[in-house]
Amino acid sequence: MEKSWIAELSSSVQMNCDISDARFGSEYGLCSYLIKMREYFRWERGLGYACSIDHQAVGDWLSEREQLWKGLEEREFVPVSIAGEEFPPFASKQINAVLNPHGLVYSGGIGLFGKPHFFLAELVHQVEYPGYSLVIAGRELARDLTSPPAMTQDGIIYLRRESLRQMLWEKLENWRWHKRDTPLGRAFACYGFDQDLNAALERMTEDELEQVLLHEQGEWLAGDWLGAGWNRMLADLLHTPAELAVRAVRDHIADCWVTLPNMLESQRLSSLHFFIGNLSAMRKTLFPGLRTAYDQWFENADSAVLTSLAIRGLEHWQTVARTMLQLYAEQGKEAAAAIAKLVEKSSL
Repeated sequence: MEKSWIAELSSSVQMNCDISDARFGSEYGLCSYLIKMREYFRWERGLGYACSIDHQAVGDWLSEREQLWKGLEEREFVPVSIAGEEFPPFASKQINAVLNPHGLVYSGGIGLFGKPHFFLAELVHQVEYPGYSLVIAGRELARDLTSPPAMTQDGIIYLRRESLRQMLWEKLENWRWHKRDTPLGRAFACYGFDQDLNAALERMTEDELEQVLLHEQGEWLAGDWLGAGWNRMLADLLHTPAELAVRAVRDHIADCWVTLPNMLESQRLSSLHFFIGNLSAMRKTLFPGLRTAYDQWFENADSAVLTSLAIRGLEHWQTVARTMLQLYAEQGKEAAAAIAKLVEKSSL
């Protein structure tokens, strides 16, 4: 197979990324949107993180990109084209069966708030585990504005190394505005970013790739335990107040089951700082005891409080999840309000 087909493939994947962004790109707050667009510009132009960006160039590109999106909002996703053969854009397994032997990896799936995500990247590593496969992606050839560092789909865990590095960079840039003593700041302090930005970013990316994998392994275990009904419930609760809560409960199950115990065993302080600093607002609201236990650990250097919390947390969040599923079984799509109310009373 001639390599010239890669340009056509990248173009078809990027078109679907643009269509997805046209539909969902405006859902960020203004500040977050501008930061993400600036970093998207950096990725598209192949600029390093130590490279300063011309504000006028970004402004012109931003206007052009928003104009492009206006013409794509009503477009249907296009087939993924590989050497003259076309595949449905969400047929990731079929597409990867063709691409993986050529050192490429693809994914098309649904993320937060129902946003479709697509990416095409160079394949770095692939390994089979009992029950699931692990794929690590490197340099990305096509991607959308939001690029989740990890996702689990159809028994495959995708880890996006380049997307994780970008996420770390964005969080570092945001933290630098204030430089407060926060868990994120403590994580960054472990790597010497002021001495060598690129080397520090590479080391942190490599370390946190392990944490991301632990979470996804926990997600896989949680998904197996929760069963297919959980995903049906989530699909019916999209764009309701309950969606974020349902996602957060599964995240807490995954972290109490796998992420936290393994991080505590490895004793990598930077990862524990980053784990706490990277919690979403919903996860922090539902699990305030996690930050309390972290603060006690940081002050006393005794991990027993976090170990104990992980054990209690797993039992607690599994109980909450079972109740959610029961409410959904009884009320179907109308269960959103009841589930949201349940979560309000279920913080730990």
